[in-house]
Amino acid sequence: MASLARAISAMEEVAIIGSGIMGAGIAQVMSAAGMRVLMYDISDEFLAKAMGEVKGSLDRMVKKKSVSQSDADGILNRIKTIAGSDYSALSNADLVLEVVPEQMPIKEKVWKALCAKAKPTAVLASNTSSISITKINGLIPSERQPHFAGFHFFNPVPVMKLVEVIRGLQTSDATVEKLMQLGKRIGKTPVPCLDSPGFVCNRILVPMINEAIFAVFEGVATPADIDQVMKLGANHPMGPLALADMIGLDTILSVMEVMHREFGDDKYRACPLLRKMVDAKHLGRKTGKGFYDYKKSKL
Repeated sequence: MASLARAISAMEEVAIIGSGIMGAGIAQVMSAAGMRVLMYDISDEFLAKAMGEVKGSLDRMVKKKSVSQSDADGILNRIKTIAGSDYSALSNADLVLEVVPEQMPIKEKVWKALCAKAKPTAVLASNTSSISITKINGLIPSERQPHFAGFHFFNPVPVMKLVEVIRGLQTSDATVEKLMQLGKRIGKTPVPCLDSPGFVCNRILVPMINEAIFAVFEGVATPADIDQVMKLGANHPMGPLALADMIGLDTILSVMEVMHREFGDDKYRACPLLRKMVDAKHLGRKTGKGFYDYKKSKL
């Protein structure tokens, strides 16, 4: 156990592949824990937007006096951005965390490139919200598979305490324990679970959101009234439709499709209204319109 603790404390550099809202948030919390962060994406434009998100988050924390300006500056300075798919710079990373879109062809391409550059002792992980960890692990060389697991954060990453540590069929006990300890080091509450569609949180949460969308689709109540009912009746801090807009309706649909396919049970059938909204690019906060209009509203 002492050797494992030393291994965790020796984790000084992490490579994050993907700079979307989740990648940026993870970069912030890793850097805040004192780790050097390499954040990759396909373009400087995406990376500049991500660093803007991190700076905005830190500025709000400084204003609330939850972090000093010097500490905020240090967090920003420990994050290095790299555009493109030349992963040579991650050869010293102790953890390589993939946060790319939930599409297997993209993940396969990324993991093949990552494994060619990552050091042999690196812990490898995916932040996937629904795709099988065992299936992703099957994309990488067999000698690396024991070092791979799911490390699933929740949005907004700097605020949400939970991180799911997901064991695939090939994942070693040591890898799970390293990620459990790392989760604690970065100020999260890590919870272990086995690889199953949707894992724990999304398996329960996303079908509830889908049911709320069905209630809108069937004219049972307006989105605002449905959210009000769930906030007052179930003591939820945010209604399911506002939460769907925050998560992204495309992500909600992706999770529902994975669970429907993997379980083969129609209780996981995505609502037709959800599909139409995704087709219309009404994805929620990230596009300015979902169940609420964020271009006009401050919801």
